[in-house]
Amino acid sequence: MSIKYLAKRLGNALLTLIAVTFVIFCVLRMMPGDILEPKAREEAGRMGITYEEAYDIVASRYNYNPHEPILQQFTRYVKCLLRGELGTSMTNPKNTVVSILSVALPWTIFVVSISLVLSFVIGVQLGAVMAIKKKGFINNIITFYVTIVSTVPNYIVAILLSIVFVYQLGWFPKSGVYSIDVTPGFNLPFLLSALHHAVLPIFTYVITSTGGWILNMKGSSIHTLGSDYVFAARARGLPDSIIMRRYMKRNAMIPLVTTLAMCFGGMIGGATLIEGQFQYLGMGSYLAKAQGERDYILYQGLLLCVSFSVIVANLIADLLYSKLDPRIRLE
Repeated sequence: MSIKYLAKRLGNALLTLIAVTFVIFCVLRMMPGDILEPKAREEAGRMGITYEEAYDIVASRYNYNPHEPILQQFTRYVKCLLRGELGTSMTNPKNTVVSILSVALPWTIFVVSISLVLSFVIGVQLGAVMAIKKKGFINNIITFYVTIVSTVPNYIVAILLSIVFVYQLGWFPKSGVYSIDVTPGFNLPFLLSALHHAVLPIFTYVITSTGGWILNMKGSSIHTLGSDYVFAARARGLPDSIIMRRYMKRNAMIPLVTTLAMCFGGMIGGATLIEGQFQYLGMGSYLAKAQGERDYILYQGLLLCVSFSVIVANLIADLLYSKLDPRIRLE
């Protein structure tokens, strides 16, 4: 891999991150209403000062003044980003956005990583089977499953699982990421408790995302089956199981790498409804809470974190793509 190619990809990722940061910053400040006004009135009543003085105190506390020019606000925001500061939550001033991210992000990564690996492995295997066995009972069953999960939204699946396994059977807890009677740390009771709380969110992700991997793998496998080396393998009399394992799956999985990276970043930001349904305190729950309470500082920091994860995931996939497929020639 050449230094020129690496520098170009890193430069593109950096420019994308700057553009996304500016768009998120501007869009949130175009929202109607003044979010500092009720807090300034509350502060004025509590401290016994004028509204104007309270407004200046609140604006300084949150490093946000909607009456300043947008470029001046953005410049100050970028300076804070370079110092690793994302601001303070407007609904909970005692917590910074970085501290909230440090709590929520690991739990979302924990759930998303397990879900993505399971759904990818299952989807790749079933998609390869559908490509090899185009007719038969197994193909019909997989097709029926893909049709169902493709039409049902993930939050509907979350609601159904919650009703059955939480409220009817009582097998899983209603909320939280681990039980209060265990000591957090690298110990077996804590790990089992964390996994027990994460089962239903993971199961929801796997059910709703496996269908997409099946279809992607099936399409890629059918294209791979038309290659000359596959025809040569069949002419040698090799069985379908060996052709699928040694010749088809390795090459058919290569186009799915970019999709895998994009899904990882997308699932981190798309966990709002699923985590909210199970009251799982990850990125999705805090995104929904920040949006509902108009905590724009927290919402801005969470969106920036999601965007950063997507950009980094795509950059890694782009750099690894040439290593996975030697047929690709770099510039």
